[in-house]
Amino acid sequence: MASTAALYTPQVLALATGLAALPLTDDLPLRGSARSPACGSTLELGFGLDQAGRIGRVGVKAHACAIGQAAAAIFAGGCAGQEREGIAATLGALEAWLAGQGGQPDWPGLDAIAAAQGFPGRHGAMLLPWKAALEALPTT
Repeated sequence: MASTAALYTPQVLALATGLAALPLTDDLPLRGSARSPACGSTLELGFGLDQAGRIGRVGVKAHACAIGQAAAAIFAGGCAGQEREGIAATLGALEAWLAGQGGQPDWPGLDAIAAAQGFPGRHGAMLLPWKAALEALPTT
């Protein structure tokens, strides 16, 4: 079994602490939350959409391990301009990758938490932002 020291790199910890720059404010009307049954981590996201109906702004409130917080920061860093369909496709690709069925999804910054693929107890925390986003974003 790999050491958890490989998970908590300076890059992961920096991503986790970077969430302070993305507060969940009242002016973000679309809200979604997710909870990992494996570890109890929770995440709430708020979104403001641009005029085209794509994600324009994001706010985050996380009660999660460093991997879950880093995943939220990675999600937030790449979600601008995304629509619900793209978020859903990425979630499916993440789930497949974590199950060992396919390559790492194309989302900027995922390399920072790629080592967590080998730690099934962290998978739920890694998926939190995409699941919360799907809860928040309207279906068409």
